[in-house]
Amino acid sequence: MDQQQIPDWQQIDTIFLDMDGTLLDLYFDNHFWLEHLPMRFAEEASIDIEAARAHLSELYQSRQGTLDWYCIDYWGDKLGLDILTLKEEVDHLIRMHPHVEEFLHKLRASGKTVALVTNAHPGTLAFKLERIPMADYFTRLVSSHEFGHPKESQQFWESLQKHLPFERERTLFIDDSEAVLRSAREYGIGHLVAISQPDSQLPGQALEDFISISNFSELHKPS
Repeated sequence: MDQQQIPDWQQIDTIFLDMDGTLLDLYFDNHFWLEHLPMRFAEEASIDIEAARAHLSELYQSRQGTLDWYCIDYWGDKLGLDILTLKEEVDHLIRMHPHVEEFLHKLRASGKTVALVTNAHPGTLAFKLERIPMADYFTRLVSSHEFGHPKESQQFWESLQKHLPFERERTLFIDDSEAVLRSAREYGIGHLVAISQPDSQLPGQALEDFISISNFSELHKPS
């Protein structure tokens, strides 16, 4: 990351942070949706694992970019499975990215408004916060399900503005999704940073349109 591009904290009052892939390692989610759930679905449907993966992949693609994509209720109804119970089977894989806790501690001490802004379903959010107790670092916990629109949508940002007013040009938003970051940029968020390696078990992603970091040690700590 170009040191000259690191956000100037004197120009920032509000920080919005994504959860999965940004603060938490996306390996848990990728493993669950691409490996563990197909295995359990194959057992339930009495089909082989490759057929289960192909079926789920088609379903995933049909809902990508919509709120259903992130909704455990939707997938539970669609597949006839208890998604949270299945997630408990692999919850040992839920972990923070390196340097996140130190960064959150510094943010809390800075006195700035810090909100967790996630597309995760409220049930998933609560599930993860039970295992990674970081809620106290935030002024507000926001799930896009509260507003009925994912972060990829302008309606989400309009609803967030009404519920948690912020100055767009003095707001920093950090996320691992280019589609979400593009939506935030369209809305006018002044400072955007992408996470280049959301899944610790996969190579980093190429991000040309946004300032990117591989971990939070690359950001100057707010004072």
